[in-house]
Amino acid sequence: MKEIVAVIFGVGLLGNALLFVPQVIAVWRKKSDEGISLITFGGFSVLQVIGIVHGLYQHDPSLTLGMAASLLTCGSVTGLTIFYRLRRLSAPETPRPS
Repeated sequence: MKEIVAVIFGVGLLGNALLFVPQVIAVWRKKSDEGISLITFGGFSVLQVIGIVHGLYQHDPSLTLGMAASLLTCGSVTGLTIFYRLRRLSAPETPRPS
């Protein structure tokens, strides 16, 4: 029974990782960080790193792999947000038409 719960847990974590994919696609297509909370996605990414470390210490492959998959997708949102935010903030201001 313990193994069945571990597999279900792992599948749930992979499902969690897939939930970030639409946000990755939206940021990539818009080429903008507009509307993305860096604190939220950065915080999720930090928690996922902690989850990976915990999974390694507990020798729990479901937790480790699920958190790694979530970090990959959530981290992509975080990375793209940082990239587009830095690009936007470093771009010269264009004058508004009168």
